[in-house]
Amino acid sequence: MFYKQLNDGRVQCQLCNRSCVIPPDRTGKCRVRMNRDGRLYSLVYGRATSIAVDPVEKKPLFHFHPGHRVLSFGTVSCNFRCKHCQNYGISQVGPSEVTLKRLGDPKEIYQMTRDSGCRIVAWTYNEPLIWFEYVYDVSRYLKKKGIKTILITNGYAKEQPLRKIAPYLDAVNIDIKAFTDTNYMNMSNVHLQPVLDTLKLSRSLGLHIEISYLVVPGINDSRKEVSAMSRWVVDELGAETPIHFLRFHPHYKLADRPQTPLKALLDAYMTAQGEGLYNVYVGNVRTHGYENTRCPKCDHEVIKRDRHTLINSDLEGNRCPSCGAEILLVGRQNT
Repeated sequence: MFYKQLNDGRVQCQLCNRSCVIPPDRTGKCRVRMNRDGRLYSLVYGRATSIAVDPVEKKPLFHFHPGHRVLSFGTVSCNFRCKHCQNYGISQVGPSEVTLKRLGDPKEIYQMTRDSGCRIVAWTYNEPLIWFEYVYDVSRYLKKKGIKTILITNGYAKEQPLRKIAPYLDAVNIDIKAFTDTNYMNMSNVHLQPVLDTLKLSRSLGLHIEISYLVVPGINDSRKEVSAMSRWVVDELGAETPIHFLRFHPHYKLADRPQTPLKALLDAYMTAQGEGLYNVYVGNVRTHGYENTRCPKCDHEVIKRDRHTLINSDLEGNRCPSCGAEILLVGRQNT
């Protein structure tokens, strides 16, 4: 899906904003979409590297069916080249370099989901849209069966693919790697604007959105950059949009950098709140209260968490028991 034929047997992929022009018998930047005789084929349809049951809070999604478990699937490779990738063992290699498990048709994934005790499926671990055809086929079937579907994505999809799959998605977590184009290119070798466009389109399509921002020392951690990003989220997506500031741990090509100081995470937290965001969280580190949800009106603690575990909810439906203010919450809680 999503390509056009060019001359000399080349094709242009139109799935993501890299828009790779692919010669015969070669793949695009994602390594998993190959030009064979002027047609573009997926090399990973129904093939996974990773399958696990996770808490939905690990995605991270804090305002979507809190406390529920999700059945998570990932395949291999990515269309980004992030220097700091935590899953580089599967995201920065091709399909011939890892063991791939063959998955079944959508009916079998539905049965796996039921057998796992989950009512939510997550496409995650690497960039899920590079195996678009399988994610689309399965998500469409799961929707008919009442299973929720979430996408943990870098947000580089073109508009047409996102519009096509959106009716079968319920929530997305989208990474913002930085908030200058220079830093985006430095960290991931892609541009910022397409990610912002995806966020705005996802909002207009009615998807529940949460944002992750990995705070990398010396790259994207300046107060100016965090402030600009926070103002953009308030203006374009809404002050209620949850954002997760995550601790960087030395990985891959940035293994020589220090982990994010807790002070930098708390500075980002306070900066975002100062710009008007009120569902702000700190993650990848145990903190005292910075993963809890508080009422934006009276500051009452309505959901308490310990990292990825929901400990207690004080909500009455989706309202604060202290002042009655409505809290952003999609779906029922499982406490």
